[in-house]
Amino acid sequence: MKIIRQLVQTRLLWALILILPDVVLAQFTFTTNNGAITITGWVGGGAVVIPSATNGYPVVSVGDGAFYNSYYVTSITVPNSVTNIGNGAFNNCTSLVNISIGTNTTSIGYNAFYNCYSLTNIIIPNSVTNVGYYAFHNCSQLKSVTIGNKVPIINNNTFDY
Repeated sequence: MKIIRQLVQTRLLWALILILPDVVLAQFTFTTNNGAITITGWVGGGAVVIPSATNGYPVVSVGDGAFYNSYYVTSITVPNSVTNIGNGAFNNCTSLVNISIGTNTTSIGYNAFYNCYSLTNIIIPNSVTNVGYYAFHNCSQLKSVTIGNKVPIINNNTFDY
């Protein structure tokens, strides 16, 4: 009887492992355009790992306001497939402490991390060529900022407060 119970538990564990990615992806809303995915929303809290692909298409953008007011997000990993972080994408993620931006991101939009006052460090990869106005406005806990060598200009208000 013990062996049968262990066999059933093992099969249930494998079933959960196999369906877990679908459950995790179910937290995201997205649009598909010309074979590319834009993340448009998210429900949940804690650590967020944006997938590099879903439904057979690459995730190339975090849309405008996609995580707006996601108060319980503590960390975000943006994959290398993402080239654009939209305007206000993470605006008002007040519990956000860490973010890892993929190495192919070229643009960080206006107000992208506005009011993420728990954010402690940011590394803007060398691939980024545009950082929008107020992108890190009111990120008052920032202790370390590393800016890639392709960012041509930092606007006056990018790191206000």
